[in-house]
Amino acid sequence: MADRKVFSDSVVPLPDHSGVTPHGLMVNLAEAPDTTQAMPLLFSLGLAEDQQAALEAAAASGKRLDRKQIAEGFGPSQAAVDNLVTWLKQNGYQIDHVPPDRSGVYATAPISQIQSSLQVKIVPVTKDGVTYAGAQNAPSLPADVGAPVTAIVGLQPYRRPHKHFRAAARRRNRSRLAPDGSATPNIANEPPYFPSELLRAYGGAASGLTGKGQTIAILIDTAPSKADLEAFWKAAGVPADFSRIDVINVSGDSLPPQEGEETLDVSWTSGIAPDAAIRVYCAGELSFTALDLALDAIIADLPSVDGLNQVSISLGLGETFFGGPNGEVATQHQKFLKLAAAGVNVFVSTGDAGSNPDQTGHSPTGPLQAEYESSDTSVIAVGGTSLELARDGSIASETAWASGGGGRSVLFKRPAWQQGPGVPAGADRLVPDVCAAADPNTGAFLVLHGKPTAIGGTSWSAPVWAGLCALLNQARVNAGEQPLAYLNPLLYPLGGANGFHDVTSGSNGAYHAGTGYDLVTGLGSPNLAALLASLATAGAGATRAAPQVAPVE
Repeated sequence: MADRKVFSDSVVPLPDHSGVTPHGLMVNLAEAPDTTQAMPLLFSLGLAEDQQAALEAAAASGKRLDRKQIAEGFGPSQAAVDNLVTWLKQNGYQIDHVPPDRSGVYATAPISQIQSSLQVKIVPVTKDGVTYAGAQNAPSLPADVGAPVTAIVGLQPYRRPHKHFRAAARRRNRSRLAPDGSATPNIANEPPYFPSELLRAYGGAASGLTGKGQTIAILIDTAPSKADLEAFWKAAGVPADFSRIDVINVSGDSLPPQEGEETLDVSWTSGIAPDAAIRVYCAGELSFTALDLALDAIIADLPSVDGLNQVSISLGLGETFFGGPNGEVATQHQKFLKLAAAGVNVFVSTGDAGSNPDQTGHSPTGPLQAEYESSDTSVIAVGGTSLELARDGSIASETAWASGGGGRSVLFKRPAWQQGPGVPAGADRLVPDVCAAADPNTGAFLVLHGKPTAIGGTSWSAPVWAGLCALLNQARVNAGEQPLAYLNPLLYPLGGANGFHDVTSGSNGAYHAGTGYDLVTGLGSPNLAALLASLATAGAGATRAAPQVAPVE
């Protein structure tokens, strides 16, 4: 294959015989897939080394680069894209989308065309009772066409992240769960909690901040129902309204029904920051090609959407299930890196199966591992706690949630900013960075399918942090400052009482909470009053001119 470029990192090879793989996939070579079936792929075009280095340096330095250049100026040459598009069309692909930053080409073709053009064998693969068409071997492209391509994403669509929300196993103070969603609590600060109670516990009740002027993006597959949101706002006393919610159907296809994740994310970001605009980027499904398309839509919106400075994502998959160095991870990392360099803080939940998540993300029976996307060095990884409030609304106790994700990354090296009291020695990226309430047994108040309920998971803690970030950015703008740059390089120097409630007890299995940083709760849960004092008027986040980096020719 001297004249072809092989993309070994774009698939995990499947066995050459039928049977169950070590990761629980059923490979059936006795049957052939429907070769007329259409398969969407992303041909990812990577950044040049100097472009990526410039973005990494900007994010690590706590500076914000110009958003128009981020959205359009960091990527391959138009000639490289045109060459790839021409080849794809000649080989029977339909071109679906090329983002403004030219970071990839989304294209669809029948399986028969994909097999012949990429020299790959597609076989039936069953996971969790659903049968997919998946690549058995690594794809390849002609060397001149494939030179700027870093990965071909979508050839194994059964590899996809899962949602991080958990229903409550038990209910407390049922008066909050009245059938019409209009109940008010008989006893304040009893679970399931309202946004106002978490704001008070985390030092934000007296700030007077509402997120005005800020925009929070949420990446998920579908959108919540208007009725559920309005019932939640009424019951929780949240002064928000649906006019502040924009739903972006990224693919234009029919959206799946609500499962709870989308409702939790929108309800609680709007609950913490009721005057912020919420943009729900609906991917339609959770395949990596669909999620990449949604991330590209967020990046493309940066120059035109005011205040788009925070994103909430509550998805993940154990790193070992990616199969080592991986094109899907490299593709998403470059998108997260662009967001971080633009001063967009992406809060990602760490998972709900402790230190050993399995393939489903719901059982602690897998290998010791962190989950991606939270392990990416360009996002803020949010772990979980078990929070109990006193009658006056203060924190009575806060311990590490037993099912909160956390650990050492095998995909990313230790960033320079990840240091401080409690940070263990080593060369690997550690998660989480921060934490917040996640235990479903206390739980977040929610209205889903018209019924009040309690729900939790790190899918609760991530949108809480995204909402708090909107409050921080509002305070900075009010003080005449630029919004925050990428937060992690700014948070780690603060430590302890300068920004956090240090969570010192509890375990997620292999790791234990302790003084300072730990692999269950990170730096700690938020103390918004302290964060405001440290960050609201400090010089963190001043915009500077982007370095002049030429695109690849």
